[in-house]
Amino acid sequence: MSLKNFLVALTLLGAICACQEKPRTKPIQPPMKKKIVVYQVFTRLFGNTNTTNKPWGAMEENGVGKFEDFSATALKEIKDLGVTHVWYTGVPHHAVINDYTAFGISNDDPDVVKGRAGSPYAVKDYYNVNPDLAVDPTKRLEEFKALINRTHQAGMKVVIDIVPNHVARNYEGLTNPDGVEDFGTNDDVSKEYDVNNNFYYIPNEEFQVPAWQDGYLPLGGEVNTLSDSKFEEVPAKWTGNGSRLAKPNFNDWYETVKVNYGVRPDGTKDFDELPEGFDTKDYTDHFNYWKEKELPDSWTKFRDIVHYWLDFGVDGFRFDMAEMVPVEFWSYLNSSIKTKNSNAFLLAEVYNPSLYRDYIHKGKMDYLYDKVELYDSIKHIMKGYGWTDHIPVVQERIMDIEHHMLHFLENHDEQRIASPDFAGSADLGKPAMVVSATISSSPTMIYFGQEVGEPGAEDAGFGKPTRTSIFDYIGVPHHQRWMNNKKFDGGQLSENEKDLRDFYKRLLNFTVESEALMGEYKDIHFYNKEHTENYDHRVLSFVRWSSNEKLVVVSNFDASKSYTFDLKVPEEIIAEWELKNQDYNLKEELYGQVTPVLQVSQGRGSISLELAPLKSYILKVL
Repeated sequence: MSLKNFLVALTLLGAICACQEKPRTKPIQPPMKKKIVVYQVFTRLFGNTNTTNKPWGAMEENGVGKFEDFSATALKEIKDLGVTHVWYTGVPHHAVINDYTAFGISNDDPDVVKGRAGSPYAVKDYYNVNPDLAVDPTKRLEEFKALINRTHQAGMKVVIDIVPNHVARNYEGLTNPDGVEDFGTNDDVSKEYDVNNNFYYIPNEEFQVPAWQDGYLPLGGEVNTLSDSKFEEVPAKWTGNGSRLAKPNFNDWYETVKVNYGVRPDGTKDFDELPEGFDTKDYTDHFNYWKEKELPDSWTKFRDIVHYWLDFGVDGFRFDMAEMVPVEFWSYLNSSIKTKNSNAFLLAEVYNPSLYRDYIHKGKMDYLYDKVELYDSIKHIMKGYGWTDHIPVVQERIMDIEHHMLHFLENHDEQRIASPDFAGSADLGKPAMVVSATISSSPTMIYFGQEVGEPGAEDAGFGKPTRTSIFDYIGVPHHQRWMNNKKFDGGQLSENEKDLRDFYKRLLNFTVESEALMGEYKDIHFYNKEHTENYDHRVLSFVRWSSNEKLVVVSNFDASKSYTFDLKVPEEIIAEWELKNQDYNLKEELYGQVTPVLQVSQGRGSISLELAPLKSYILKVL
């Protein structure tokens, strides 16, 4: 189990213990605006048409996508899918196994690089971009700037990763702006800790390369002059996940070093904590609070980095493993971002539900992953052993922050839905996707290839199938069939794959236009379990509404069973919607294949439905 998954498991245990916790404050409804849809794309894989897929294959063997592959046509197709923001994963220059010395870039040591293409979360230079992604590495910044412009011209926003918790062991800024010094340049390496050191040290010990496990060898065993089980680092630094060993374990984040934010090794802090009540204050108060304070050097280094990218044209950031960095730093950083660009999109990877409200209210995050709550619940249902009963409980528990919890069914860390180790069929994701995209006002995210059923079956080298590789050069077959030799027209897709993409397109486009999905929510699932014959825990239903739109959403998660029942709409909803005792026509918003009627009698509603396996209806009251 990876450390990240272990941390998630621990936080899941905490979430289960807190199962009956009530919302702490009344929900604050977002301003009436359109829903956000994020398209996460692994940048180096998107445009790669090479189908060789040799394990541990070099870039010349397996191919690599470029910034330029996101043509106006490609971006239009992404936009037409219903997307508002593109998260370009793997843009900042991270460690890679390619010889770019002709461009003044030092070679990276395979002993401290995961895979051949390298982890996007071991950033080597925060003021430049991955040279693999450029046609001309000397113009890689210009090529990324052109991509930003094309994305904006297509009507979408640009999001990139920032990884404040750790950097690559061989961090080396080549194009720093004037006055910017690299991480660690002025550190006192004789000390384990100093408030203004950028790293933590293990004095008088040299770093040792971890013993590789599970049959892995650097580059799959290929001979490389730098692959000698040695990496010079004196004194050794703490590893990114917090390991204090000079020789970290293979399962540690050995390719990275942890950044010091003024937290002493015993956990006490060398900076002020936010005063009582600051969780209710806006970003301007937070900005002013930190403005005159003396802060650890790492704080200002990352502020300068994010401001650089905002000036470059980036619209927002996804912050990796944000909960491993103190919330006070996020208050400082995010308030400075919002002061510079109040519309900046700020998404954080936080897995501990007990920290959600702190990172939203104190840390000024816009959005957090809804992983431990909603995603894990839906995944269990898709795998066949979970009950839909858990979803309304999860939703009720976070109603005060529901707008801030980003929903997803896939991302670069998670198994592909179609992988045999997950659901085994992309169709099993259909009811899950309807629920994920419509149950709250939060943003929805999909991962490239999800919309055509990519199973993540390739053995790329470092890491095993079920997840599309983030460490190696690889082609993504289902996605490549949609790409169709860069025509981006789906010309090689099967009929089932075309139907799946059509489903995603219909659903996502509906969500970004619906007022009700930015409005109110009410569970009707438990009411129907009690009052409706033939309704059970494989079905889920809820209602969403605004002043101008009223929706009933019902989904069947069962892959083999149809349901026929009279879905009930409780009296309180009928009263809230101010409906009379009469029949109301309904419009089905996904496919329009059914035209049921909402019958209101004695203040209660009923809809006669036949719900086929894996079928969902979004019913709008006319």
